[in-house]
Amino acid sequence: MTAPETHIRRARPADESALGELDRATWSTLHAVLPAPQPPYSPFFDERHRPEDYLVAELGGKTLVGYLKLVPPTPLACNAHVRQIQGLAVAESARGRGVARALLRAAMAETRRQGGSRITLRVLGHNTPARALYESEGFVVEGVLPGEFLLQGAYVDDVLMGRSLTP
Repeated sequence: MTAPETHIRRARPADESALGELDRATWSTLHAVLPAPQPPYSPFFDERHRPEDYLVAELGGKTLVGYLKLVPPTPLACNAHVRQIQGLAVAESARGRGVARALLRAAMAETRRQGGSRITLRVLGHNTPARALYESEGFVVEGVLPGEFLLQGAYVDDVLMGRSLTP
């Protein structure tokens, strides 16, 4: 259940600093394939990470506690009906309050609003909590790339998940 004070909105350029801090604070080997961010930090927004690609979660209308990146997976017209989640993070202090679920549901609504009928994502095989959340929201495993990543000396599967947004 979503905490009543959770509000989901599209990111704004002014969110860059808070999103960068959240991104660094939530970095974990559970979901990251890149090394931990180190100073000097790169800007959060750039040509591949634009504010309009992000939904953000606020508590009490002011504290940014989560984000989800939602983009077309390719520039091809033949899969313009698909949106892909390419990142989801929730502050430790807000976990267990329905923030990730609210972001997922907002992403599905935004995909429909944009005329999409399908949503996909990739998740590391060992990220059991994320996989359980996605499955509870109707995502199914559509493919597995075994041992796709070598993380801290262990091979980790890349799990492809998706769901239809049509009834």
